[in-house]
Amino acid sequence: MRSSAGAVLLTVLLLLAGGAGTDTVRGGVRQCDTGGQVVRYLVVFEPPTHSAQAAARVDAACGELGTFHAQIAVGVATSADNRFTEYIGPRRAIASREPGHTSQSAGTVPRSPDEFTGDANDLTDRQWNLRAIRAEQAHTRQRGSDDAVIGVLDSGIDADHPDLRHSVDSELSAGCLSGAADPNPSSWRPGASAHGTHVAGVLAAADDARGVTGVAPGARVASVRVVDDAGRVTPEAAVCGLMWAADHDFDLVNGSFLVSPWPGTCARGSGRDAVREAIRRALRHAHERGTLTVVAASNKAAELTPSHALAPEGRACEVLPAGLRDAVSVSASTRDGRKAGYSSYGLGVIDLTAPGGDGGRCVLSTVPGGYATLCGTSMAAPHVTGVAALVASERPGAPPDQLRRTLTETATSVPCPDDDLTGNGTQDTHCEGHTGYNGFFGHGRVDALTAVEQATGFR
Repeated sequence: MRSSAGAVLLTVLLLLAGGAGTDTVRGGVRQCDTGGQVVRYLVVFEPPTHSAQAAARVDAACGELGTFHAQIAVGVATSADNRFTEYIGPRRAIASREPGHTSQSAGTVPRSPDEFTGDANDLTDRQWNLRAIRAEQAHTRQRGSDDAVIGVLDSGIDADHPDLRHSVDSELSAGCLSGAADPNPSSWRPGASAHGTHVAGVLAAADDARGVTGVAPGARVASVRVVDDAGRVTPEAAVCGLMWAADHDFDLVNGSFLVSPWPGTCARGSGRDAVREAIRRALRHAHERGTLTVVAASNKAAELTPSHALAPEGRACEVLPAGLRDAVSVSASTRDGRKAGYSSYGLGVIDLTAPGGDGGRCVLSTVPGGYATLCGTSMAAPHVTGVAALVASERPGAPPDQLRRTLTETATSVPCPDDDLTGNGTQDTHCEGHTGYNGFFGHGRVDALTAVEQATGFR
């Protein structure tokens, strides 16, 4: 039984937590329901909140605090009481989705089965994507250094793949599916999904005249698993991955995923404010620690609204993390340089474009057991991250803002199209902006050679 002093303290904590007055309180102590299903929650506290304060507030709301990221005052809690979000306070928490509730969170367009190959011969002649961003020319000057570490926040990487075993750093890898970082190899290796291995290949596959070659074949990658086998990314997994990368001083993060705990990509479901604020804080912390985060714009063909100026209700669409200020957001372009029809877009959101492919001309890369083509903004993002790794290798210790500026200043401008994208006689989407900066392509297509040349000039 709690002491009377403890009861007074709990009553105060309940008021601080914003608890409602409809719950059962006896003798100053909340009566918690302990017979329900235990559910995991992401919880956002007012900074600064210390771990002891956070634990007390969660306890007062009938929960138990697990992981707590003190730097950003965000934690992961569990509770068997279905009134936990009510007790902890409005806009402070969101429950993880029920098992089996799936969504396309990783941003890929499925590959055609007949395009899979296990051939280990030199396949670089099929890598039109490298030539589109002049990566092969850039490699004559810079191939990437193992001092440049890229956190691949994805579905896990096959570290035994012959094109990747040189680059995967197992000491810096971790799994975050539970919301708590686990460095055990079983937690960060891939399950049923080939997505993370494909992204890693675009980034850093070996340039060894066998298989494929990455944009930065000399860079190191760390597998930080945030995407489960259903293609789902919970908010707590995304926060965990970003915090792991920041606290281990990664130069770069590639986030080819979409956090969408709601049925619709642009939905404004319960808990959205908590999710947005938690990811915003994690991105800002990573930025302040010297990590540049590059993310996919999503494959929803949606017009994205800048987070600082939301459109009227019914038109607003902000995807996370692409819509946040500290993320470099990448749209997907086709082999002929047009915006891929599936790629989301938006003036003030898209920073750069890169090859994502479409139809039968997708991006070839590594998958467990061989090689395959995939299309998507998930494939576009690692092209930009790879070029950033080349620049970071040329200029060790360059801060995120400088890396970002180099990418945008050296990009090849791509003007808005003046024709329809689908060939049905009407322009299906509207491209706002001008040649140097617009909603389809941002500052333009990333250019590896020019970026490396500019980085070399900094010395």
